[in-house]
Amino acid sequence: MVAIGNSNLDIFPLALGGNTFGWTSDETSSFEILDAFTAGGGNFIDTADSYSAFADGNSGGESETIIGNWTAARGNRDDVVIATKVSQHPEFRGLAPANVKAAAEASLKRLQSDHIDVYYAHYDDENTPLVETLAAFDELVKDGKVRYVAISNYSPDRIREWLSLAEQNGFSAPVALQPHYNLVTRREYETELASLAADNNLGVFPYFSLAAGFLTGKYRTREDLEGQARQKLASGYFTDEGLNVVDALSEIADAHDAEISSVALAWLLAQPTVTAPIASASKISQLPALLAAPALALSTDEVARLTEVSDRI
Repeated sequence: MVAIGNSNLDIFPLALGGNTFGWTSDETSSFEILDAFTAGGGNFIDTADSYSAFADGNSGGESETIIGNWTAARGNRDDVVIATKVSQHPEFRGLAPANVKAAAEASLKRLQSDHIDVYYAHYDDENTPLVETLAAFDELVKDGKVRYVAISNYSPDRIREWLSLAEQNGFSAPVALQPHYNLVTRREYETELASLAADNNLGVFPYFSLAAGFLTGKYRTREDLEGQARQKLASGYFTDEGLNVVDALSEIADAHDAEISSVALAWLLAQPTVTAPIASASKISQLPALLAAPALALSTDEVARLTEVSDRI
C-alpha cells in the first residue's frame, strides 16, 4: 500500500479507472470488474461526474451511479477510496463556486455517499478566479463532504498559483495530481509537472497510462482499431516510434511471462514520482494483467531500455 501525498489515505498502487462504467461496461459487467479488483487487493477507484457523457445516449454521471449502486449493494463504502472530478458534466460546467457546490452534491447523491475521498478540479476554468474555486473546494472539506482536493489537467503555472493561493489563504492544499502520462506521452509531464509533484509531495496518478489501449499490444495496425470504441482515442498514438515501444514491451513481457500491459504499468511505477497509474477494464478478463503490475519488478536495464526507445517519440 502507498500513501496519497500528504493525506492519510493508503491505497493499492494501481487505480481502477471508472470511465468504462456505463460506456463499454454495463452495470453487471462493471460490478464483476469492481468485485474482482477489490478481491485482488485494489481499493482506489477513479471516476468523474462527466463519465460517460461522451457516449451516445448518455448524459453524464453513469459511472458514479454504477459505483454508488455497487458500494450500496456490497456494503463496502468505507473499504474503498473514491476519487471523482468536477467541471465537465454537461449540467455543471466550470468551476464557479455555486457550480462546484451543486456538482459535488449531485456526485454524492449518485455515489450514495456522504463524502468524496478525493475531489479533483477536472480542467481549469479560466473564467473563474482561482481563489474563488479554491474557497469552494475548501468549504466542501470543512463541511466534511470532501476529504481531500486534487488537480487534473492544469498547466504548471496554474498549479503553482493554486499552491500559492492555498498557502496564502489557509485553504486545504491539494494532495494529488492527475496528468496525461505514459510511455508514448512523456514530455509534458516530465518537463515541469514531475518536479512540481515531487517538491510539493503530490500523489501522481497518470491517466491514459495504457494510451487508450495502444500499450496493451492489441492494436498493431490501424485496421486493428477499426470499429473499436477507443478508435478515436488510440489512433493518435500510431507512429512507427510508438510501435517500436510496443515491440520492446512485448519482448520484455515475454521474458517475464507477463502481459504487455503489465510491463507498461510497471514502467510507470518505476518512475519515482508516480504513486499509482490509472487503468480501466471493460471486461473482467483484462483485469489480471492490471493487478499484476505492482508486483512486476523490471530490471534497471529493462526500465532504461523502455525509456530510451520511448525517448525517440
